[in-house]
Amino acid sequence: MASVIPAPVLHLEGDGSFDLTSTSTVGGEPAVAAYLSDVLGLELGNAHPAIELVIGVAPSPGGYTLDVSATGIRIEADTPAALFAGAQTLRQLLPPDQFVGVTTATVPATHIEDYPRFAYRGAMLDVARHFFTVEQVKRYIDDIALLKLNHLHLHLTDDQGWRLAIESWPGLTGIGASTQVNGGGGGFYTQQDYADLVTYAASRFITIVPEIDMPGHTNAAISAYPELGDGAVEPYEGIEVGFSSFAIRSEHTYEFIDDVVREVAALTPGPYLHLGGDESLATTDEDFRYFIGRATAIAAKHGKTLIGWHEMGRSDALPTGTIGQYWSFTTPQEGAAEHTLSFVRQGGRVIMSPADVAYLDIKYDTQSPLGLVWAEGPTSTRSSYGWDPAAIVPGLGEAQLLGVEAPLWTETIVTMEDVESMAFPRIASVAEIGWSAADRPRDWSEFAERLNGFGARLDAAGIRHTPVPPSDAP
Repeated sequence: MASVIPAPVLHLEGDGSFDLTSTSTVGGEPAVAAYLSDVLGLELGNAHPAIELVIGVAPSPGGYTLDVSATGIRIEADTPAALFAGAQTLRQLLPPDQFVGVTTATVPATHIEDYPRFAYRGAMLDVARHFFTVEQVKRYIDDIALLKLNHLHLHLTDDQGWRLAIESWPGLTGIGASTQVNGGGGGFYTQQDYADLVTYAASRFITIVPEIDMPGHTNAAISAYPELGDGAVEPYEGIEVGFSSFAIRSEHTYEFIDDVVREVAALTPGPYLHLGGDESLATTDEDFRYFIGRATAIAAKHGKTLIGWHEMGRSDALPTGTIGQYWSFTTPQEGAAEHTLSFVRQGGRVIMSPADVAYLDIKYDTQSPLGLVWAEGPTSTRSSYGWDPAAIVPGLGEAQLLGVEAPLWTETIVTMEDVESMAFPRIASVAEIGWSAADRPRDWSEFAERLNGFGARLDAAGIRHTPVPPSDAP
């Protein structure tokens, strides 16, 4: 178990082992069997498969058991998604050189019982400040699937670019998609591109969560349609925040929101739609509350559970069940705790993304060539492992939490190599916090040892990652 991340709930070592070879077969639940067959280079076959995937009994909802004996490997779970989680554990039990293709691998006998702490375990990719292609996003989907993450939050709109085609407002992907930070052009997804991403993510049991940020972070939309703001604005390629705002008292704005949300909701089979609501510094408090009340009511009628950054909790008129996403620090900044608890009072729950430990775009250390330091950074891998989501906001405990998410903003992130080197290995810390049992002792030295083994598997898969410095090693 020296490389399994997140740590399982129960692991018992057995006697003996089982040998996988290139002629071994995978059988059972079709979707997960097809995935394992593909990533391990093994044939499908239901007659006495070496790896058997069974829908049956789970140790807890969403969990799985994994048994390796002298006669074979069996993973049993109550859902295909839980089987997929067990398949990721199995991959990490293989030697590093067998992680992406089995020739011959000895797997020690073991019994694992495992299930997640939180239902929502997410990553966020900002494709607005720098645009990433469909194939690049698919790669990141594969990356985060290794860690049993099950939601990908796509930050699709911001001051620097609008990244999703909206048929009723075609100009959004003209001027609005033409820029990104520091120039170099922009880009956007057609609705077919987006549908392709949704389908691909679902094949990895990952739900896409689209974000259309408002009423701030809206310069790209206003550059395309000046009537949505206070008049014509130039496309923006900087990184400052808080200067843009929709025209709060214009009915045209709410017609726009209705159209956009209707189209995005129709393209998104998952339950969630993120409406942003953060850093609306150019909007008065009165206007902000008015806007959130109207915009969330419009969005809710399209059948999605809404998510908003914790500032949205300033409104006491949220649709029942709206989810708050906390992005303040592990010591809450002024107002952050109160605004977050507002979601709970209005029947919702909370996703925890404290910026000083969970934001993947913050520098690892002062020598890091990429990233920013505004969130009390730098943030080492060790510090990203040392927090508990149920111990940050007073009055917000386990029962009020939906889960955790690791956002990656892209002010300084241009390539997929940049994305991966900033995400890994810190995203492993957040994944373990979201999956492994709350009462499991969190020992940095023990985790760092597992990171070493996991890092060897990332190398085998060609996934860029930042080494843990010797000062943080066990």
